[in-house]
Amino acid sequence: MDHDKIGCQAPPEGPTLCINNCGFFGSAATMNMCSKCHKDMMLKQEQAKLAASSIGNIINGSSSSSGNDLLVATTNVDIPVNSVEPKTISGQPLFGSGSEEIGEAKPKDGPKRCSSCNKRVGLTGFNCRCGNLFCTVHRYSDKHNCPFDYRTAGQDAIAKANPIVKAEKLDKI
Repeated sequence: MDHDKIGCQAPPEGPTLCINNCGFFGSAATMNMCSKCHKDMMLKQEQAKLAASSIGNIINGSSSSSGNDLLVATTNVDIPVNSVEPKTISGQPLFGSGSEEIGEAKPKDGPKRCSSCNKRVGLTGFNCRCGNLFCTVHRYSDKHNCPFDYRTAGQDAIAKANPIVKAEKLDKI
């Protein structure tokens, strides 16, 4: 079949590299750029539009800009596409060294251990109502001498769930 009659285009001769020379392949839909470079370029254009409109708002002193200001601002913005350079990150530590700490003690987030036998419990630890973490042997309150008063807690729960219902007294006839 002839491609002209159907309206299809012939496939491209081969894959084209990104015009920013980043090493990835580009496509005609993204102006011969890879998806990352195209997204970065669109983000830069959008930021430039916002910056130009905010500068126009400051100069004009108005809180809202008209469509004409945005059109004028977009025509004056010139963004170079081929200026993509790799950024290097400095090797400075993010946190201060141990000698520079000023009273802020970070709690050690080490392995979770049983409060009674100091056994590592990992994900299988049981939190008690007294606020401590225990292994499977010491998880019950009678096994670790729990200071939590279960009796008063139960009485309070029952009192909240069952309010006192008292009918009014009948008048004597």
